[in-house]
Amino acid sequence: QVQLVESGGGLVQAGGSLRLSCAASGRTVSSYPVNWFRQAPGKEREFVARISGSGSTLYADSVKGRFTISRDNAKNTVYLQMNSLKPEDTAVYYCYVNIANAYWGQGTQVTVSS
Repeated sequence: QVQLVESGGGLVQAGGSLRLSCAASGRTVSSYPVNWFRQAPGKEREFVARISGSGSTLYADSVKGRFTISRDNAKNTVYLQMNSLKPEDTAVYYCYVNIANAYWGQGTQVTVSS
């Protein structure tokens, strides 16, 4: 079993920054890809970013150049640094990992005001 706990969300003005954390427990996730997804009100959950076990990254076009995903294997934690935030980034952000089974965190709310 893997437990994922997101934190770091909040209310920020457009142009501001936030850093989200996804802390894993139950087993190490350092060898596995970890993903961030987000879901805005009335919309489907969408992919945001992924970091592989080797550290390679992938981003949705909508966040490329503004968001950075990273991981600290010693802390079993993955981060999402979000800069130049826009109102359209408002959503609940979830981390996700698949280790034989799919595991999602409970989500953290990010609200960007214009």
